[in-house]
Amino acid sequence: MSESPRSGAAEYRCGWVALAGPPNAGKSTLLNALLGQKVTIVTPKPQTTRNQIVGIFTDAEAQIIFMDTPGMAQLRGRLSKSMTQAVWQSLNQADVVLLVLDAHLYIRHPEFLERDLAPLGAAIAGDERPIIIAPNKVDLFADKSRMLPLLTRAHELWPRAEIFPISAQSGDGLGELRALIESRLPVGPAQFPEDQISTASLRFMAAEIIREKLFLSLHQEVPYGVAVDVESWQEDPERGLTVIHAVIYVARPMYKAMVIGKGGSGIKKIGSEARREIRELVGGKVHLELWVKVRENWTEDPAFLRELEQSSGGGGE
Repeated sequence: MSESPRSGAAEYRCGWVALAGPPNAGKSTLLNALLGQKVTIVTPKPQTTRNQIVGIFTDAEAQIIFMDTPGMAQLRGRLSKSMTQAVWQSLNQADVVLLVLDAHLYIRHPEFLERDLAPLGAAIAGDERPIIIAPNKVDLFADKSRMLPLLTRAHELWPRAEIFPISAQSGDGLGELRALIESRLPVGPAQFPEDQISTASLRFMAAEIIREKLFLSLHQEVPYGVAVDVESWQEDPERGLTVIHAVIYVARPMYKAMVIGKGGSGIKKIGSEARREIRELVGGKVHLELWVKVRENWTEDPAFLRELEQSSGGGGE
């Protein structure tokens, strides 16, 4: 892998940063905003992120390798266990820990803070690595003095941490946060080319886009029983066309009808919205075929979960 030409700069910095925190704190929105480009899907529903997503920011002073992780939640089941493992893997790999909090939630319900962060807090309490706490969504309230109890409690829980309130949605404080992160990275050359923004394959990103549209279209518990696998990815250079065949797996027979919709309206809408975004991703025309299959209790099937994890990294660039 070639190095960035900037990696030879004096005191150039490069390192891995784990974005951790509870579900719906805004980690994925923050990552996309810090990169200035979408590399991970975002929905209003918790537990949208299921895998570690790597996003790479490079400038003249540093290269930051962000690891977006699933939200830490007290959930049961094999899928939840797999998601939790992705969090701990990222934390173990990180040079800097960036803990993202939903400031709007904890200002209204301060008692939730320790409940939500007990496992993570215990893990990083004595950590010697730089820890940055980013209370997010500060744009949702005008009176910033309401943040003082939250900031005070966060400091009590993590006295070594630097606390930096932000809004990933409005962009408040993001430039300063990025500069702070860069200053805390170890000195070293870039690990990726300067034009690379993610380690995810196009195949994986396409599957994630489809899953995002499913999350946005479906209601209640249905999205959590849905998985997407890109079974076939073919390039047709003569026609300038990418042909993608993907399967949407649902955990219950009743979900299949809900995904397809009346007269196929649901699956058509999902396909149309996903195709539009995948076209921007690949920079050309896309033919997308979607099928819906029932695979009962797939969230508890370790072999199937391994298959999904393996297929997410291969093919399609």
